[in-house]
Amino acid sequence: MSNLKIKEIDGNIRRNVIRLFIEKWGSALMVSKGKVHHTDGLAGFVAILDDEISGIITYEIDGENCEIVSIDSSKESLGIGSRLVEAVIERANQNSCRRVWLITTNDNANAIRFFQKRGFDMAALYLNAVEEARKIKPEIPLYGYDNIPIKHEIEFEMTL
Repeated sequence: MSNLKIKEIDGNIRRNVIRLFIEKWGSALMVSKGKVHHTDGLAGFVAILDDEISGIITYEIDGENCEIVSIDSSKESLGIGSRLVEAVIERANQNSCRRVWLITTNDNANAIRFFQKRGFDMAALYLNAVEEARKIKPEIPLYGYDNIPIKHEIEFEMTL
């Protein structure tokens, strides 16, 4: 896809990114393993296709670990998510990280499939963790994809 461009989130793009987060997730907060992430201040990349944002990924580097905090693509099967993940892995390597990891929920079969196909391994299952996350972010729905109850967090990782 030659007209797909990956750009780092900067001050010019950030306002649109925050608006898209709120539209998709109900707020600019993300919760993983009990930690609150303010996505409006996280590093990340956007995918620009036909002059509009068609994908967003945010991440946080902590020592030798790089957490993918969020990833979203408005258009499926075009390689947008793959290119965004590749950009974060490249940044993690530049920062001498040894691991890239992320959390998804039990209902998100697409994400579970997506990350395994890209070399991530399931590293941990946090039973009923979403109940705790809802205490911090009540916007998290009770039911997700295919009307599956959202209950558990699944950690995936890639060793670099």
